[in-house]
Amino acid sequence: MTLVRALSGTPPHIVLPEGTVDTQMHMYLPGFPAQPGGPDLPAGSLPTPDQYRQVMSWLGIDRVVITQGNAHQRDNGNLLACLSEMGDIARGVAVIDAETPETELDRLAEARVVGARIMDLPGGAVGLDALEAVDARASVRGWMLAVQFDGSHILEHEARLARLKSRWVLDHHGKFFSGVTPESPQVAAVKRLIDRGNCWFKFAGCYESSKSGGPAYEDIAAVARDVAAHAPERIVWGTNWPHNLARQNADYPDDAALTDTVLGWLPDAAARRLALVDNPEALFGFAPVRGAMR
Repeated sequence: MTLVRALSGTPPHIVLPEGTVDTQMHMYLPGFPAQPGGPDLPAGSLPTPDQYRQVMSWLGIDRVVITQGNAHQRDNGNLLACLSEMGDIARGVAVIDAETPETELDRLAEARVVGARIMDLPGGAVGLDALEAVDARASVRGWMLAVQFDGSHILEHEARLARLKSRWVLDHHGKFFSGVTPESPQVAAVKRLIDRGNCWFKFAGCYESSKSGGPAYEDIAAVARDVAAHAPERIVWGTNWPHNLARQNADYPDDAALTDTVLGWLPDAAARRLALVDNPEALFGFAPVRGAMR
C-alpha cells in the first residue's frame, strides 16, 4: 500500500501565533537521488515544497527551517534547491565537515543556510566525532548546530557539549532511547547545558524515542514539561514532517493532533509564543516579527 500523507484537514485546536517557525522538517525535489551511506528517499510520493506549503496553511505555520535529510548525506544540492523554492520564509541546516571548502560555505550562507547538522545515529552523515571541527567552522560564521544522538549517553558527552562555541539545539527531545524521567541524571545534564546560555531543546519527533507510545507519549511529555518549566526561553518546536520513519499509513501521525499534543506540554500561551516565535528567531537568526504575517 502506498504511503499517503494528509496535507489538510481540521486545524489544531491550539492556534499558532503569527510568525510561528517550524524548526524541524525535511522536503525534497525531483532530480536529487539518495546518496550512498544514507537511507532511501522517503516512502510514497516525494514530500515537496508544494506539499509542505499545504501543511503550513493547515497548521498555521509562517516560517520554516529545512534540515538536510540523511538520504542526501553530504550533498546539500536538494537543500539549496528547496531553500530557493521556499524563499525568504525559509532557513536551512546543512551538512558540513572539516573538509568543506570555504567557497561552499559561502554558497550555503548566501542561500540562507544558518546551521550545521550533527547526526550520530544510523544513516547520519556527520557524527559526534566531528563535533569540535564542525563547531569551529560554524562559530566563525555565526551558525548554529543541530545535534542528534542517543541522549541516554549524554553524560559521556556533556563536557564536550559544554565547550561548544556555537548556539546549538539538542534535537528530538534528546532521543533518550533507554528511557528517562524528570529525575534522571541525563535530564539534569540537559538542564546544566541549557543553563550555560547557548543550548536549546527541541520538541520534535516524540514518537521516534517514546517507550510508552502515542497518542499521549507520557514518557516524553513528562520530560518535556519539566525542561520547559526549567527554561521556557530555550524551547523550540518542529513538526518533523514528513515523518520519514513512518513506513505505512497506520504509523503516520495526524499532524494537527500531534501539534496539539506536543504544544500542550507547554504551560501557557506565553510559553507557546516563546517556543514558536521568539526562541527560534534567536536560535536561527530570523528577523523579529513585525506586524501580521497571515
